[in-house]
Amino acid sequence: MSMGAYDEDEHERREEKASSVDASFDDDRTEYEGELEYDSGESAEALLDQFKRIQSE
Repeated sequence: MSMGAYDEDEHERREEKASSVDASFDDDRTEYEGELEYDSGESAEALLDQFKRIQSE
């Protein structure tokens, strides 16, 4: 069979595989406990100024 030739059996096999859903995995959600800190750093205005400076270079 040449490269790119149509193989109907392979097409059907891939279609069946793509259309099935595997629900056998554990469906429980993982719960995390702890703290999250987010430092946005510079203000939006400072970031816009930096972006304009970079564009003009």
